[in-house]
Amino acid sequence: MTFFTCFDYEGNVIARCQTKQEIEVLKRMGRPIARVRAMRNEEAIVCSLTGSPAEFNQDY
Repeated sequence: MTFFTCFDYEGNVIARCQTKQEIEVLKRMGRPIARVRAMRNEEAIVCSLTGSPAEFNQDY
C-alpha cells in the first residue's frame, strides 16, 4: 500500500493519507493542499506501526 504526505503552500505537512480518495476529500473540505508526495517505504512502515495515517488528519 502506498501512503501519501500532503503539504501546504509553505511546505508544512498538513496530512498523511492512505488513498488518493482521502486527498480529494481533504481538498473538497478546503484544505490548502499544494503538493502530494508518495511516502518512501521506511516512512510508510512508521505509519503502519503507529496506527492509521488518518490519525494524523485532525479533520477526520
